[in-house]
Amino acid sequence: MKKFMSIVLIALMVLTITGATLAADYKIGVVTGTVSQGEDEYRGAENVSAKYGDMIKHVIYPDNFMQEQETTIAQIVQLASDRSVKAIVVSQAVPGTVAAIRQVKDMRPEVKFILGVPHEDPPIVEEAADIILETDNLGRGRTILQLAHKMGAQKFLHYSFPRHMSYELLAQRRDIMKDEAEKLGMEFIDVTAPDPMSDAGVPGAQQFVLEDVPRQVAEHGKDIALFSTNCAMQEPLIIKALDTGAIFPEQCCPSPTHGYPGALGLAITEDMKGDMNAILKAINEAVVAKGGAGRFGTWGVSFNMMTVEAGVELARAAIEEGLDFDDMDAVAKVFSDVAGVDVQATRLSEDGNFYMFTMGSVIFGETEF
Repeated sequence: MKKFMSIVLIALMVLTITGATLAADYKIGVVTGTVSQGEDEYRGAENVSAKYGDMIKHVIYPDNFMQEQETTIAQIVQLASDRSVKAIVVSQAVPGTVAAIRQVKDMRPEVKFILGVPHEDPPIVEEAADIILETDNLGRGRTILQLAHKMGAQKFLHYSFPRHMSYELLAQRRDIMKDEAEKLGMEFIDVTAPDPMSDAGVPGAQQFVLEDVPRQVAEHGKDIALFSTNCAMQEPLIIKALDTGAIFPEQCCPSPTHGYPGALGLAITEDMKGDMNAILKAINEAVVAKGGAGRFGTWGVSFNMMTVEAGVELARAAIEEGLDFDDMDAVAKVFSDVAGVDVQATRLSEDGNFYMFTMGSVIFGETEF
């Protein structure tokens, strides 16, 4: 009996070692922006790198990605030149990503591409990538307006610029917002801001917001909700919404870490990193202290961070367990498990792999943390 048990234990050890070897027998590429262009995605890459070590190969695309698409393409193609890389997660999937996928697929069609928050036209992205993860921008055209109305907004101000309005989903969402505002009896105000990718750069775009919000509130009153399609504008929007008493229902990329810590001067300590509840609690205390209770909101977790972390888990499940990306329920379950919250998923097209997600909102000063 003892001899039999020893054989069983040895067999189990061999299987465990073999399984570990197989699990580490491939790599996953992760491509994100820098902290300045996409901190949540970058932090998500840090998290999966800490979790999986050398299995993850993390590279960044340039801050000026519109003018340096060749660099983005080169980074992705270079990842795929490593034959051990079986999947590549790109978030945000900035312009140049589709061209890179096509080059890689010509060389290595088996490489799986998981994209988060794509910037290029949805039909083109959907055709190129294996799976796409995005917020339900069309659905949010309604939910953001409904949330703003719930917070007491009588008017809704939409900041954007021509480059973003050339993105099909963002343009459609703006139109849906206008329709929803009309249904709710709210005035919709469309303001063109400087493009952070233009000569004015991020500082110029941010300065415009800092100067324009007080003008808009002086003209339209405090019951105006502020929204921008650009990540770099979130911090100045929050600062001036607090200063003027305006309403800020949700960021372009809803997340506790997007804009709020910088606008509120919060230090995210090491023990708080990744602890969304601790971050939400700190934001809540600061917003309430500044008189913003009931007029500021976000999602309970960072969607963009989740595109990286869930993207890696989807890649692992596909490589190791044969997960079918066409199975929307299975994809949503992986995303929900990683996020730790319930999510709702829908397809952009009937049989496509472009998945759009929504999560519940939190309102500071009203939600328990």
